[in-house]
Amino acid sequence: MNTSITESSEFLGHPKGLFVCFATEMWERFSYYGMRALLILYLTKHWEFSDAQSYVIYGAYTSLVYIMPVFGGMLADRILGSRKAVTFGAVLLVLGHTGMAFESNESLSPVMVPARPQDSPRTVQVRSLNSCS
Repeated sequence: MNTSITESSEFLGHPKGLFVCFATEMWERFSYYGMRALLILYLTKHWEFSDAQSYVIYGAYTSLVYIMPVFGGMLADRILGSRKAVTFGAVLLVLGHTGMAFESNESLSPVMVPARPQDSPRTVQVRSLNSCS
């Protein structure tokens, strides 16, 4: 019985799946600790929450970080499977980071709308969302 691992399934002497697992865990930890470090500052300075309200939200965030893997594990075991679950989680993580990277200020988010109904479809004017009414 040949139990040797073929060369195509290894990278730097380790299984290729180990690098996927490592990268997913690394970015998940980066996301968690990065959010944890900035959450209170963002809530108190940008949204002007009181310290007490900010700590309640921080506590809810931290508790969800530790309870949601239970539900994610059940979803992975019963419906998705391990490969799809890791891929889906990684995609959600990337989308979440992308969403946080860009501020959604109405004055910075122009909408392309026709300037006047009688104009041709090629003629457009950039207006802010406030002037669309």
